Amino acid sequence: MTTKSTTRKPPIPKQDLAAKLFHWVNIVSLFALMGSGLRIYNANPVFGGRGSFSFPVGMTLGVGLAGGRHWHFFFMWFFGLNLLWYGLYIFATKRWKNRYVGSADLKVLREGTNPKRKNYAFHRLVYTSFIPMLLLSLLTGLGMWKPVQFGWIVTLFGSWQTLRTLHFISIPAVLLLLIFHSLLALKVGEWRLVRSIFA
Repeated sequence: MTTKSTTRKPPIPKQDLAAKLFHWVNIVSLFALMGSGLRIYNANPVFGGRGSFSFPVGMTLGVGLAGGRHWHFFFMWFFGLNLLWYGLYIFATKRWKNRYVGSADLKVLREGTNPKRKNYAFHRLVYTSFIPMLLLSLLTGLGMWKPVQFGWIVTLFGSWQTLRTLHFISIPAVLLLLIFHSLLALKVGEWRLVRSIFA
């Protein structure tokens, strides 16, 4: 009698429908906001004035400045409301307790020797970094959209041009966090974890 050794593949993690919806709406909204934002940028570049570098049309969304603004404001509501309801969901289900960085994670990052624990701690740090970056993006966007109604935002940041600069810088910052988030997910749970979020 012979015994065959079989290697079982790890099961695909199960994700809540709420988490899947959040990720889908978030990623579509973010790329639509980036494309339409670059269209707005081309009409009046943040750095160097109107004669400076413009992004290729293929990277942008919308026709002309008006088209870019329409798409940008349309997806702004999707993006903002998606963050709001998911924040309430995280709070109501108490998932925030193990989702965001704490003092124990910081200690692991400083002194830990277990690679798996360090990965989880670093992932929570990236999760937490999304919050101020996305809030900065929304706040500066609101300040530029309605500088009279939200004059306190303009005052808070010093000037309208400062708002534009910070709003523009938030794009590569969020992209960088997304790349870290994806790489850490691949490292911790391989492709099956990433697939479980979107499928």
